[in-house]
Amino acid sequence: MSKHKLDLHDIFNHGEAIDRALHTAITYCVERRIDMLEIIPGKGSGQLKKKVLRFLQLPEIKRTYHRIDKDRDNFGRLFVRFKH
Repeated sequence: MSKHKLDLHDIFNHGEAIDRALHTAITYCVERRIDMLEIIPGKGSGQLKKKVLRFLQLPEIKRTYHRIDKDRDNFGRLFVRFKH
C-alpha cells in the first residue's frame, strides 16, 4: 500500500497555508494513485484537527477520497483513504 504523509505542525497557525497544503497533498495522492494520506494536525487543543475535518468535508474535496479514519491510538493523526 502506498502512503503519503502531511505534517501540519509547522503551519498550524496559518489558515491559508493549511488549506493549500491539504489541497496539494490530496491532489498529489490522486494524481499518483496513492492509497492513503496520513495527516498529522497534532494533538494541541483540537482546533487544527477540526479545521482539517471541515476542509475534508468540502464537496469538491469529499468526492476525491473514499473515507477518513481517525487513529484510535493517536488523537493527533488522521488517515484519508482513496479508492482509485
